Amino acid sequence: MRHVKLGVNIDHVATLRQARKEKNPDTVEAARVVLSSGGDMVVMHLRQDRRHVQDSDLERVRHEVKGLLHLEMAAIPEMEKLALKLRPDSVCLVPESPKEVTTQGGMKLEGKNPDLVKTIKSLSDAGIGVSVFADPEPGAIRAAHNMGADSIELCTSRYSEAWGKKLQAKELEKLQLAGFLVKELKMDLHAGHGLDYYNVGPVARIEGMDCLNIGYSIISRAMFVGLKSAVAEMKRLIQ
Repeated sequence: MRHVKLGVNIDHVATLRQARKEKNPDTVEAARVVLSSGGDMVVMHLRQDRRHVQDSDLERVRHEVKGLLHLEMAAIPEMEKLALKLRPDSVCLVPESPKEVTTQGGMKLEGKNPDLVKTIKSLSDAGIGVSVFADPEPGAIRAAHNMGADSIELCTSRYSEAWGKKLQAKELEKLQLAGFLVKELKMDLHAGHGLDYYNVGPVARIEGMDCLNIGYSIISRAMFVGLKSAVAEMKRLIQ
């Protein structure tokens, strides 16, 4: 049986907590449930505006939970400094826009970007695995590789939003071709954004897929069946 890892993003556990500025639901408790229910790692995105996950959430999960922690972060000095302090097992560098509701696509990697190269090297030298969130385009993938990234996380938003089998198949093919290039470059292949219980299967079956990072749909499902069941169900679907 092939093993596709599941990273579970618990940002929206923090979103619910922040609605009342209370202690619950607790991200540490959520992280423990994720890891005991089939999740392979806990994913957290510390945004610059701190709209959901707070610095203290990261610190507590890092120090109080035994398991892999994957940090999504903007490639800026503030986040680099925090990552070097907390030493998550891996990070994914993602684009951020102040007014966006959610991430809008992969990083813009065209042209020279010495600051990004420096950030990747700094994190890598500290023993932190570095992934770059990228659209399924050859240019972006090669650029991330040349910058020293270990992994590519393919943005699956266009696939997830595609309406109708024909258009969805077209977007899936782009992801498959991008996946071939990622593996040809000897990088780890991750994917995520907008994946849910109905569309995740074909992406999980892409040749060489190593890990899927999924959050919103799992936390939404957990509202009705509980987090343990929601994680376990997604894990079954991607195997």
